[in-house]
Amino acid sequence: MSLDRASLTEKAARSLRRDDWGTVERERNGLVLRELSLADASRWDCARGDELIRRRGSRQETQNGGPQGTAAGAALPVEQHRLIPRYHSGDRKIEAGRDLFSIGWTGKSVFNLLDGWVAVYTLLEDGRRQIVQFALPGAILGILPSRRGPATVGAQALTDVTVSVIPASVLTSQARTDPEICLRLVRSLARDCSLAFDHLTSIGRRSARGRVAHLLLELFTRYRAQWPGNRIEEMSLPLTQEQIGDATGLTFVHVNRVLSAMRKEGIVQFHYRRLRILDPDRLIEVAGVDPETAAGWLERRPWT
Repeated sequence: MSLDRASLTEKAARSLRRDDWGTVERERNGLVLRELSLADASRWDCARGDELIRRRGSRQETQNGGPQGTAAGAALPVEQHRLIPRYHSGDRKIEAGRDLFSIGWTGKSVFNLLDGWVAVYTLLEDGRRQIVQFALPGAILGILPSRRGPATVGAQALTDVTVSVIPASVLTSQARTDPEICLRLVRSLARDCSLAFDHLTSIGRRSARGRVAHLLLELFTRYRAQWPGNRIEEMSLPLTQEQIGDATGLTFVHVNRVLSAMRKEGIVQFHYRRLRILDPDRLIEVAGVDPETAAGWLERRPWT
């Protein structure tokens, strides 16, 4: 499938059927891009995952295809999101609305998100907030730019979350005995950096309509990669329109106007923090996303 990277042409948009999605499959020789149906992509699993993991994951789904636990939780077992296997002494529950850490934080720990959604944000002098990332299970947060430098961003729980708080001393000692942990960290940070570049490009170059469509498509795709359920076009999205505005650089009024227009056009419906994709073809077209970008969103954390 050949698509213009800047945006989908009309011809290319027509060629994208509802069941056509690009996804990434792990092979021995690296990542191979291939076309799969949307249903297959939603059930995408790591090539190294075993049957036990799949059985445990399926038990956490409810009968209607949704996960148990928090409304925005993932079906994968919590253990699959751990940076350090079998390290449980740092597990903490944090309520929705509370910060994992704030701007200026100088703690000597990192936060491995195991369950729930987190917004990573920065604040301007006038009090306005810019959300720079939405973290999903498996994310590593709180890594400081230098030993003495404070955190330049904060992290707020959007839902009740479970995190593994890993002291720097524990991380260092574990990395010495298991070098794979260092590779996991590097790959995780590289993926987060790639997402940050996508967001910067979206805010800098896309229209308001394109920014909102891009964000919704990204979150939907990333979330579905972690929840191989049956209802492939609907999800719980624990965001307010104001938070969507904080992530796209738009006002609440503008976000509301864009979402209303896309609902009337039969593209998406966002109501009471539930997102339903009504027309995937049109959403992809409005977002201006090519298959390789979507494939990157589908990739789970390297150790899941």
